[in-house]
Amino acid sequence: MFHHITVLKEEATEGLNVREDGIYVDCTLGGAGHSALIASRLGDHGRLIAFDQDDSALDNAREKLAVFGDKVILVKTNFRDLEEVLRSLPAVPQKDGVPQVDGILFDLGVSSPQFDEGERGFSYNHDAPLDMRMDRSAELTAADIVNTWSEQEIARVLFQYGEEKFSRRIAGKIVERRAVRPIETTGELADIIKEAIPAATRRTGGHPAKRSFQGLRIAVNDELGAFEEALHAAVRCLAPGGRVSVITFHSLEDRICKQILNGYVGRCTCPPDFPMCVCGGKGQVKLINRKPLTPGEEELERNPRARSAKLRIAEKL
Repeated sequence: MFHHITVLKEEATEGLNVREDGIYVDCTLGGAGHSALIASRLGDHGRLIAFDQDDSALDNAREKLAVFGDKVILVKTNFRDLEEVLRSLPAVPQKDGVPQVDGILFDLGVSSPQFDEGERGFSYNHDAPLDMRMDRSAELTAADIVNTWSEQEIARVLFQYGEEKFSRRIAGKIVERRAVRPIETTGELADIIKEAIPAATRRTGGHPAKRSFQGLRIAVNDELGAFEEALHAAVRCLAPGGRVSVITFHSLEDRICKQILNGYVGRCTCPPDFPMCVCGGKGQVKLINRKPLTPGEEELERNPRARSAKLRIAEKL
């Protein structure tokens, strides 16, 4: 059973300003919560295209979204292929060879079932093979990184993607331990990380392996690289008046989202005494919310995992 509590479901969907006859993309199908709500607002000519790499998510969505018939198109792929896939679909109109859709949604991070299914290797709370692949057909696993990458590369991953300040100590301990025997399970790795972190630090700030596991997961799935490519593609593929809604769960994702969207916002550089703009600095998008929206107390009570969620919305000019 693929059980996932969708975060900021109403807010992110409202942010898309869904029209009955519009074409929308859910780049992160997951538990299909956002997709179901978007599809419920579409008329006979509206379409929803939903992406996911995870076979379990797609199987769940086929059942959950079957009621909407051919309004919903499911695609198994990484969302970095967004523009290429949209270009290949007859349901999506194009302008000068660029697909034109009315709304695109990103709900980043890992779905609850991926954390909760111990065998996936995402969680330090379950002893399982070190995997962490969102797409199980992909080659690179967390075990490959901890057992074959250099100490410097492991430290970089933990520091850059996990924001782990003890990354060098942890990487050193990993290399020391793997010289004796391969590190094969999440439990082994969690114990190594715990041993590497000073005792005083272990007593505060949650599980000592949290940041390192985040860093490895991001590296295994190239999450930040894929998101950066996909968000640029999303802005290109929006029709005028179309919107993008992005839910992030940690500072690295949110920083990328903020910087990219701000880069598409026009800023007039004309002197203030000019009667009209002549510089052409109109930009390609406008921000719907200057500050990110966050979950309310009621949602946090239902789903504590939503605490770090932030929603940013932009509209194509």
